[in-house]
Amino acid sequence: MALLEVKDLSIHFGGVKAVQHVSFNIDAGIVYAVIGPNGAGKTTLFNLITGIYTPTSGSIVLDGESIVGKSPDELARRGVARTFQNLQICMNMSAIENVMVGAHLRLDRNVLKAALRWPALKARDRELYQESAELMRFVGLDGFVQARADSMPYGALKRLEIARALAMKPRLIFLDEPAAGLNPKETGEVDALVRKVVDSGVTVVLVEHDMKMVMNLSDRILVLDYGKKLTEGTGQEVRNNPDVIAAYLGAHA
Repeated sequence: MALLEVKDLSIHFGGVKAVQHVSFNIDAGIVYAVIGPNGAGKTTLFNLITGIYTPTSGSIVLDGESIVGKSPDELARRGVARTFQNLQICMNMSAIENVMVGAHLRLDRNVLKAALRWPALKARDRELYQESAELMRFVGLDGFVQARADSMPYGALKRLEIARALAMKPRLIFLDEPAAGLNPKETGEVDALVRKVVDSGVTVVLVEHDMKMVMNLSDRILVLDYGKKLTEGTGQEVRNNPDVIAAYLGAHA
């Protein structure tokens, strides 16, 4: 059984059919990329699966259980994490505090215990700090453990978002353009990090415009065009598909 099964998924915004009858399966332990021209419906598809939008029709099954209509926090408890196209970093916090926020669903949030400075809560906070520092080292941010988020370069902040998502201990993570706005060196760092994440046992679903990165990382690729599934396959199959070439370059080209 696939980890994630999407069948006949659609969403309409008034007369706009943003995603139309899209179906695919994602096995555990792979990098699955979603590509397509601007406006193809990639981020909308992510928003449907991660509970931000409710589909007009279709099904989404995670590990044998329907997750249609589940809120983002419910999906987080089921092991689904994501990052966004635009940075969602708390700039008034430290870098490590941003990572610690990602673990909030795993913490005891009893108000009385917190008010009384319960020793077990203080001990758990110390453990969480160490876990978060280790995650920062995992994503290559060793030198920023004590830094404020607003003092960090853009490329480091992109990896900080991934560290925060990993603090949830997900089994499935959606990365929406993790290399957007990065220079070649920073893109290479994110490329290597995505492979590390998969090697650690987390399944990655990736939206990315950097085709070199997509082809280098992806086990399977889904191509969308105008909200519809154009094709799906390995990098080699997608690269040689005439419909994909037409969608990206124009049929005349």
